[in-house]
Amino acid sequence: RIMVTFAFSLVWAHMTILQNVMEAPVTVLRRDPSEVEQAARAYLDKVGIGDKCDVYPAQLSGGQQQRAAIARALCMEPEALLFDEPTSALDPELEQEVVKVIKDLAAEGRTMLIVTHDMKLAADVSDHVVFLHQGLIEEEGPPGSLFGTPKSERLRGFLSATQAA
Repeated sequence: RIMVTFAFSLVWAHMTILQNVMEAPVTVLRRDPSEVEQAARAYLDKVGIGDKCDVYPAQLSGGQQQRAAIARALCMEPEALLFDEPTSALDPELEQEVVKVIKDLAAEGRTMLIVTHDMKLAADVSDHVVFLHQGLIEEEGPPGSLFGTPKSERLRGFLSATQAA
């Protein structure tokens, strides 16, 4: 059985951040609440918001909410994490907070799938990149070759457009 957890910033507004992180392991996995609380606090510390356990999502920045969602996903102890545009809609400073967490997770050897249009993020944290065009794999390989010497005209055009932006 493989568990993949989705990390996205939707958190329950009526629960504190700690309650948000604990909810699924306790309710879905039926784990002991005291053990889950200990793990949840550790994961919140890991993503840099351990001091926010007792606040509600509306009191957090977008980057903090995203990091809370990452802690919530980690608390499920999945074999892989799936991120869908993890830095979209964040200002550059908040974006860097989330990128740091993702880089730290990559450095630990965590398996992550990241869907992104942010080529810098893809190049920085990936060991394998798949470039899709119209739902099909256009090109794939290590980031150095994909971003350094792309083979397909479509990828060259995409990279050119993203670098000009």
